[in-house]
Amino acid sequence: AIERVGPCTLVPSSNVFEALIDAIISQQISVKAADAIVGRLRTILPDGLITPEALVPLDVDTLRSCGLSTPKANYVRNLLEHIESGQLDLAHLPELDDEAVIDQLVAVKGIGRWTAEMILIFCFGRADVLPVDDLGFLEGVREAYALPERPTKKEMVQRGELWRPYRTFATWYMWSVRRLAQRNERERTRIVSL
Repeated sequence: AIERVGPCTLVPSSNVFEALIDAIISQQISVKAADAIVGRLRTILPDGLITPEALVPLDVDTLRSCGLSTPKANYVRNLLEHIESGQLDLAHLPELDDEAVIDQLVAVKGIGRWTAEMILIFCFGRADVLPVDDLGFLEGVREAYALPERPTKKEMVQRGELWRPYRTFATWYMWSVRRLAQRNERERTRIVSL
């Protein structure tokens, strides 16, 4: 996988709050639709910045006017309530171990284990995260190892032990292998259609 993909280019982002808002908005919709909603949200915020302070004054109806569904608007409000009450201290999350971070985040409605694992990978740069619920990851493993079918979560936990303590990087390479396979398939389809 490393030979096929090349050097790992994973660079963590430090904006945890914005990543959480993006994760809530992006659930079960296309990237294009999520980007449009985030864009509309930015237009009503001071300086277009997605911060807890900027979102606190927004009620569910205002969030819905940006394109969020009622449940997602409620999830954003729940996240803000957890932050305001001190139940969730984003500044201190990086000090916690992985499972403690996950426990803190999944206490917020609309944030599940997968989202928490993505925060560990993409915001905190944790080196040993194995998101066995991620279909892209599982499909990448199927592609990289030429498996006849997608591995089960149990199989991935076992395989992942071989990659410890760098399971995040193995995950990134599996995602990248999948993207390469998809790109190659699109290219083959384009050539055949010519």
